[in-house]
Amino acid sequence: RHRCCHKRTRIYDDGLQSSPRTEYGDKYPGYGNVLPPRSCKPKHEYLKDGRKMDGISTFKSDYLPYDIVKRPFRAPQEYRPKSGKIDLGTIYQKDYNAHKVEPVTLVRPQERKHTTEAKLDTIPTYRDDYRLWEAQRMESCKVERPYKPPTEKFGNPSTFQDDFFPRELNPPLSFKPPVAKLPGGPFDGITSHRAAYVVHDLEPKFVRPKEEYKPCDQPFEDLTTHLRDFKGIPGQHAKSCKPENTKFGSDAPFSGMTEFQERYQPWLVTLPQFRKPREYVPPSDKMDLNSTSRLDYIIHEISPPAPIRPAQGKRISAPFQGNSTTREDFKPWSVCRQETIKKDPEIQRLTGKFSDLTTFRSHYIPHQAAPTQSFKPVHAVGLNAAPFQDETIYRIEYTPKQKETCPAHHPSTLGYVYVNTDSQGHQFYRQLSPEPSKSNCNPIPNEVAVMT
Repeated sequence: RHRCCHKRTRIYDDGLQSSPRTEYGDKYPGYGNVLPPRSCKPKHEYLKDGRKMDGISTFKSDYLPYDIVKRPFRAPQEYRPKSGKIDLGTIYQKDYNAHKVEPVTLVRPQERKHTTEAKLDTIPTYRDDYRLWEAQRMESCKVERPYKPPTEKFGNPSTFQDDFFPRELNPPLSFKPPVAKLPGGPFDGITSHRAAYVVHDLEPKFVRPKEEYKPCDQPFEDLTTHLRDFKGIPGQHAKSCKPENTKFGSDAPFSGMTEFQERYQPWLVTLPQFRKPREYVPPSDKMDLNSTSRLDYIIHEISPPAPIRPAQGKRISAPFQGNSTTREDFKPWSVCRQETIKKDPEIQRLTGKFSDLTTFRSHYIPHQAAPTQSFKPVHAVGLNAAPFQDETIYRIEYTPKQKETCPAHHPSTLGYVYVNTDSQGHQFYRQLSPEPSKSNCNPIPNEVAVMT
């Protein structure tokens, strides 16, 4: 049952060769020249075909190209306006009555202000404890450099000034379609559905007559296999295999003294000494603020570059022409609001009182339900006075076995001596078992390899 959890390293290699003998090899010897069973798994080998590969596939042999024929173009039907007036009224406009809406009352209670006449102390502890100190303003280390504009003109043109050439603007062509003329006649509301639809009369619905219920004359057989074969034989409850909860302890009274109280006595502890911090004394000498960068830096007189500005264009005094193709072609049209289209009701509303008598109410006859009969068996058999036999084969034949301890946990107490450790971290031990010799009765140690 050994499972190696170490990785393959060479940190434990000390040059000694490990013993090939193991505890498994000593207890379970081999039986003759018995070969291990052969594996039925086929070998992963590549079977090469000596024939020449044909370049024709099943798709090439079965696929036949067809001539593609263009779909016939169907000309759209010419639009013809329909005559008639459209009724744009709705049921909502007729039946809806406007109601006056009142503001909603707030459920939130009124705010109550809890005020007192006591005087508020506005001086906090921070302002009372922390006072302002007189701080001296530090001198600025910045060197003042007055700005001097350059006298010469900047003579390095940019790539934009060298490569750019002004060109005339060409207005794009308008792809707007010509203005469509609106029809002058009234709208014709006749559709193909209204013209071709024929109203058919509905046939009367077939109603299947209701069959009357006829009860069976023969009595109901309520005898089941459980009622016929089951016999309620009483028995005793099975005994619990749980061991009794025995108390392990002494009945003598507690003396009140423990081992901790006897060995560990209280020690006198002195308070730690408080060390007073030294007072801060500011230095009397002046601080040297000169750095290596300030001492070694050489100031160069450099004039700032002139800004690159484009040449000012000529102003045009002519008035601005704001007409565009969109403003000329798209003009506002006077559009009237379209009324809603309402169809005439095909089914007329019924008048009169609604008859709420259904077929269930007219044909239902109330019957008084009989109580169900109990099929619970009667305790005909009396209680048996004999004790219940709860013994099993497991209780009779089971014998507890003693657990064997691994010799690697405590090798010295079990008679094992450490030998060496291999490169993979396995520790080998040798067992010392005394055996009597022929010449004298001194024990001879028997070496057995044990691996953790």
